[in-house]
Amino acid sequence: MSNNEFSSQHADEGNSHHAHNSSNGDGEQIIQRQNHNHPQETPTREYPRNTMQQRRANDNYRSLRRKKGRPETEDERLLRRPTQPLVKPTEPVPSEHVRQEEHATERALNFDFTITDPWRVMRITSEFINGFDALAHIPPSVAIFGSARTRPDDPVYKAASETARLLARAGFGIITGGGPGVMEAANKGAQEGENTSIGCNIELPFEQSSNQYLDIDLDFRYFFVRKTMFIKYSNAFIIFPGGFGTMDELFEALTLIQTKKVSNFPVILYGSRYWGGLIHWIRETMLPDGKVSPEDLDLLRLSDNPEEIAHLVREAYERNQELEKEDPNREKSIR
Repeated sequence: MSNNEFSSQHADEGNSHHAHNSSNGDGEQIIQRQNHNHPQETPTREYPRNTMQQRRANDNYRSLRRKKGRPETEDERLLRRPTQPLVKPTEPVPSEHVRQEEHATERALNFDFTITDPWRVMRITSEFINGFDALAHIPPSVAIFGSARTRPDDPVYKAASETARLLARAGFGIITGGGPGVMEAANKGAQEGENTSIGCNIELPFEQSSNQYLDIDLDFRYFFVRKTMFIKYSNAFIIFPGGFGTMDELFEALTLIQTKKVSNFPVILYGSRYWGGLIHWIRETMLPDGKVSPEDLDLLRLSDNPEEIAHLVREAYERNQELEKEDPNREKSIR
C-alpha cells in the first residue's frame, strides 16, 4: 500500500514549514518537518495508541500469506477451511468448544477484515469487472490450451503457433493462459497473423511469468474467474497436449456444453497419438457403461492438421452466424 502524505503550512516568525506524515510499514507514523531556510531535520517518530494492535495485525497477515516458506495464493486461502472437532449428536458439547464459541465475537472484533471471505468477495468482483472491461471489445476469439512445459523445438509448439496464425489470418483473436509452452506458441502465432493476442495469467505458488507475445495481458488470482473469461469470450476451444490444467479446461468446456450452460461450440483436440487413448476410453468404457450418451461423443473432434482445425473453427462460426440470422432470438448463452 502506498504511503499517505499530508501537508500543512504554518507561520512561524516569517518562516514556512511543511509537515509530511508517512508510514514505515509497521503501523508507525513518521513525522518529517522541512524548513525552507534550514537543513532538513531528522524525522521524529510518533507512536499512535494502537501501534501494538497494528503490529500484531501486520504480523498475522504476513504469517497467513506464507505457507511452508512460500507465499500462499488467493485461491488457496479461499478454498481452505479450518478443521473443527467432531461432536456426535448424542454427546455433550466439549467445554473447550463452548469457550471458543463464547470468545468468537471478541476474536472477530480484533481480526483483520481484509483477510476474511466477505472481503475476498470484493476482490473476486473486481477481477470479474477488470476482465469484462478488458475483453468486452475483442474480436471473435479462439482459446488455445496446452502444456506450459512444451519447448520451442517441440513439433507441438510449432503446430500451435501455426494453428493460431491461420486462425488470426481468418479474423479470430487468440486467448491463452498467457504463460510459456503452448500458450506462448499460440500468442506468437496470433501476432504473426496480425490479430489480437490475449493472455489470462494466473497467480500460482510457483512463479509463472507472462510470455512476450501479448497485446492484452491480464492477471487473475482465482481460477474460476479466469475460466469464465475463457468460456465467455471464446468461440472455440483447441486443446493441445497438456497435463491436469489442460484436462481441466477440456472437461469443463464439455460439461458446460453438455448441460446447455453455454452455446455449442467446437472443442478440438490436436494430436491423435496423444489423445487417442482418451477417446478410446470414452468410447469403450464410459459409453458402454452408460455414463455418457452417444451424442456426447460428437462434442469432441480430433485432428493432426492445423489447416483442418482452422477450417473447422471458421465453418462452425459461419454456421452459427447463419442460425442467428434465421432466428434472432436463438439462445446465445453467456456470450
